[in-house]
Amino acid sequence: MNGGEVLRIVDALHREKGIDKELIFESIEQALALAAKKHLNTKEQPVVKIDRVKGDISAFDGDQPIETSALGRIAYQAARQLFVQKLREVESESVFSEFAHKKGDIVTCSVLRFEGPHLAAKIGEKAEATMLKPDQVPGENYRIGDRLRAYVSEVERRGTRIRIYVSRAHEDFVRRLFELEVPEIGDGTVVIKGIAREPGYRTKITVHSTNDRVDCLGACVGVRGSRIRNVVDELNGENVDIVRWSENPKELIKNSLKPAEVAEVILDEAQKRATVYVQKDQLSQAIGKGGRNVRLASKLAAWEIDIYELGGDTSAPVSADASAGAPAPAESAPMEPAPAPAQTPSGAGDAPVEPPVSEEKKNES
Repeated sequence: MNGGEVLRIVDALHREKGIDKELIFESIEQALALAAKKHLNTKEQPVVKIDRVKGDISAFDGDQPIETSALGRIAYQAARQLFVQKLREVESESVFSEFAHKKGDIVTCSVLRFEGPHLAAKIGEKAEATMLKPDQVPGENYRIGDRLRAYVSEVERRGTRIRIYVSRAHEDFVRRLFELEVPEIGDGTVVIKGIAREPGYRTKITVHSTNDRVDCLGACVGVRGSRIRNVVDELNGENVDIVRWSENPKELIKNSLKPAEVAEVILDEAQKRATVYVQKDQLSQAIGKGGRNVRLASKLAAWEIDIYELGGDTSAPVSADASAGAPAPAESAPMEPAPAPAQTPSGAGDAPVEPPVSEEKKNES
């Protein structure tokens, strides 16, 4: 292998794989040194150097120079196999270095193929990511070539391979969307205190302002609903309730059950269980389709919630536990993005911000 050929190989790999030239030179040197030690049966591993300008190869066993022509064809074949292995390691390290710091961030990827229920997507210039079935949103249809945004949930090593996992169903996908869309969240003026989500159907988030002059609800909604609309559009019409956080558990539970109006909340501190009373016309809204509203409210407030009709039968409450087994709407239910709300909500009313649903979904309710 002459110097010019070495330089051409290094340049081609650098352009094709995007690997630093110095790392490629070092990989070739290490591969040749290992092959030379095995072929010449030396006690110490020879030192191999490649001239970075001319591409000439020189080798030394201690102080004694080694004629590279003496290595022979078999040694060069062994060096080639070692180099390919080393190159894979370098490439994996390059991918890991690029994406390890992107864990917990949102990236754009392109669907490459389906692997059973899972899908593989191209992420960046030279890496692949996997979106497992649980990380896919019910009702979303993915096709090869589709570009989509997803949350990087995990970057891990498996031998010489790097596995990157992305998700659109993760709760933190919604968190990051709000952080990117709402500057007040990005700078810490508004804090997301909690998120409860059933992907494709509904998300509830609690927010709190660290500045009395900034309304946390208005900041998240934006002028004419511009900010919340962008988030809902990315979620393909998923309902999003923005709830004002409170240190008072009763207030937090009331807010979490929005859009239903709560008449009374009684707390059992020992069992961390809340008994909630609502008017008859608010009962179905408090429970939600398939028990979804009370289930998400219970998760958001971190209290078990039992709901009763005010003045009605108190022998059979509706709780988050009981509602978990209720049937959910079909995954193929159409979802439409939300138009801008007429105005930004104000005051302590904490009305949830939801996109309107299609006539088909209204009939389901």
